[in-house]
Amino acid sequence: MISNVQAYRASLLHFSNDPAFAEDATQWHSDGLLVVADGKVVAAGDYDRLLSTLPAGAMTHDWRGKIITPGFIDTHVHYPQTDMIASPAPGLLPWLNTYTFPTERRFEDAAHAGEVADFFLAELLRNGTTTAAVYCTVHPQSVDAFFERSDALNLRMIAGKVMMDRNAPDFLLDTAESSARDTEALIKRWHKKGRQHYAITPRFAPTSTEAQLRLAGELASQYPDTYIQTHVAENTDEVKWAMGLFPDSRSYLDIYEKRGLMRKRALYAHCIWLDDDDRARMAATASVATVCPTSNLFLGSGLFDFINADKLRMPVSLATDVGGGTSFSMLQTMNELYKVGRMSGVHLAAQRMFYMATLGGARALQLEGTIGSFAAGCDADFIVLDPQATPLLSRRSATTDSLEEQLFALAILGDDRVITATYAAGERVHQRAAWI
Repeated sequence: MISNVQAYRASLLHFSNDPAFAEDATQWHSDGLLVVADGKVVAAGDYDRLLSTLPAGAMTHDWRGKIITPGFIDTHVHYPQTDMIASPAPGLLPWLNTYTFPTERRFEDAAHAGEVADFFLAELLRNGTTTAAVYCTVHPQSVDAFFERSDALNLRMIAGKVMMDRNAPDFLLDTAESSARDTEALIKRWHKKGRQHYAITPRFAPTSTEAQLRLAGELASQYPDTYIQTHVAENTDEVKWAMGLFPDSRSYLDIYEKRGLMRKRALYAHCIWLDDDDRARMAATASVATVCPTSNLFLGSGLFDFINADKLRMPVSLATDVGGGTSFSMLQTMNELYKVGRMSGVHLAAQRMFYMATLGGARALQLEGTIGSFAAGCDADFIVLDPQATPLLSRRSATTDSLEEQLFALAILGDDRVITATYAAGERVHQRAAWI
């Protein structure tokens, strides 16, 4: 009988913990073997040790000279904003009104939503991202279109319908009651169907009434294994706006906590203008800051405070935030993350940045043991990185003398061209032609 075991020989990189806080967190095998069967990781380790364990008939793929790592995890991205990436505006609020809302209107057309979802998912895979927490639009059909395409590709994705019942154009408004009703119907239709997960998605506090946020909190309590995703404290004008709308709250973040929206699986984009009380509440509730460096720089929103976040062990993860973000590439996002850290007096090691994009993302999503590492039993979502993907990167890689230097070169010089191949549940879903 022919075995369904597949083995991949390359250098292997994954993590058992956050390298910033734990020794021996980086798992590195310079000549490694990743063993996969039935869409799951069977084993990962040194080639010489694992070769003899392969069953007769196992197929071995030779990727020597490359690095295999778990697929990247993007914890905050807007698929409807794909077509408005790189749109100029003087700040967050005019950017929303000039570009975002008119672009999202088109998603009332299910065919348009499907076409954009196809492109968006292909772009994620081309950049090595195998899981993402995705915003759809206010239209339920935008969610159906996204999940239909993701499910067909057998990707592990998280998505949800935006809930927005005020302070936006009439053509994008729902109501508190209709948003809760639509959200619950979508949860029942898509949550845990195959590898799909649902996220309760109030856009941000200024575009939701008290009633809508309370209904979102009730849904979060009723369906505790769903996700919550929203925005908080991105921009100083936005913070003032939110506080004016909810004057009973101690802080912008407190608006959400008072309505039952802080818990495990709650993802808060940006988290720039928080204080230590907010950060302590994030840590205590296991709510996660999804750090979005390219959009924060592009929109001039501010710099994420790693020093105080780490001091209070506030959970953090990495995100592109397309279309405010300027690249689908998690490598390019690491590039900007490093610079944000330096401007804040922090040196972020490349190993920590790769952790944030893999196991760190899985932990943020409460999916450790399912994605984000090569522990036995994890989904076989992985990517093949090429340190010789471009002439400049090849030249720099030839002079690196440590794993940290090599990963740093990939983070600073790399982009989609580094992703040689992307695998989801053990199946190849993207392969790039060589540059020579």
